Amino acid sequence: MIIAIGSDHAGYEGEPPYKPEILRHVARLGHQTLDCGTHGPESVDYPDFANAVCEAILEGRARYGILVCGTGIGVSIAANRHSGIRAATCATKDMARLSREHNDANVICLGRRILSLPACFDLIQIWLDTPFNGGERHCRRIKKMG
Repeated sequence: MIIAIGSDHAGYEGEPPYKPEILRHVARLGHQTLDCGTHGPESVDYPDFANAVCEAILEGRARYGILVCGTGIGVSIAANRHSGIRAATCATKDMARLSREHNDANVICLGRRILSLPACFDLIQIWLDTPFNGGERHCRRIKKMG
């Protein structure tokens, strides 16, 4: 599966830098990655990278997306402006699981300032391993979002 990964400068930073480590982690899980930037700690605008990840999904170049910023909130807001994108900011294992199971989220948004790198790895694993429930009520609600 191809997974598009992007971050702003806050999502890139850390010791070790988060975004490059997340790229490597996802590859170790057996997935192909599409690096949508940023490529360093210089200040950038998060909507640019959220847009790049969303475009990759909507154009069929990637199945899912992972976005990282300081809290996960900014990239989530930017991503959810795209029709067909269901981006979920996740900070707990239950949020990661339920965003896939009930909401069929196709982008997970993580916060580098609030999550450790191992916590990000755990949330990504849970999120990727959890299938959409597909129940009638969940499908009905997703359909209402367009």
